[in-house]
Amino acid sequence: MTSHERQVSSHVAAVRACRLCPDVMPPPVVVGVPRARIYLVGQAPGTNEREQQRNFCGGSGRTLFRWFASIGVEEQTFRERVYMAAVLRCFPGKNDGRDGDRRPAPAEIERCRQHMDQELDLLKPELVLLVGKLAIDLFLPRTKLVDVVGRTFPFEHNGHGCMGLPLPHPSGLSRWTQKDPGKSLLGEALSLLKKHPTWQSVFGHPIPPQ
Repeated sequence: MTSHERQVSSHVAAVRACRLCPDVMPPPVVVGVPRARIYLVGQAPGTNEREQQRNFCGGSGRTLFRWFASIGVEEQTFRERVYMAAVLRCFPGKNDGRDGDRRPAPAEIERCRQHMDQELDLLKPELVLLVGKLAIDLFLPRTKLVDVVGRTFPFEHNGHGCMGLPLPHPSGLSRWTQKDPGKSLLGEALSLLKKHPTWQSVFGHPIPPQ
């Protein structure tokens, strides 16, 4: 194991041990991919993700990976090469009396942000996929999905420059991608992703040996 791999492994262990937020349902979901050049940020794990300790392994994940399969990348390959993170790493719980999961509170997002900042410092990714409005709002000024999906945005973290690519959330409760302009903008975003040099480099070659 290289020094970098040990650092990532130590970070993953620290995140899994985190219990800073009293109103969420641990353990945190985190799977380290030490050499990842692509970093995905989702919203928060659901019940399936918490139980299986895998990001996007429920209904939203099936939709997300169907999107990626449409541009030539299957789920297992994606999981092996992309570091998958989230705005909140623990399951926030269900909405009281409503469908869907509870939206993470601002204080929870702020406490959990330290894990993301550490990962961005460790990995220095070239491409960051922002999945859903909650993730997009962390990196871009608050705006509407129609203004950001289908575009890329350069940003910097502690002196390291990278590219952000927003995607809508693949939740089954969202109808945004089922009609225009959302449907067309999703297609434009996936086309941009497929053509991105980092995406082509990461998924155009076999995984190098450990």
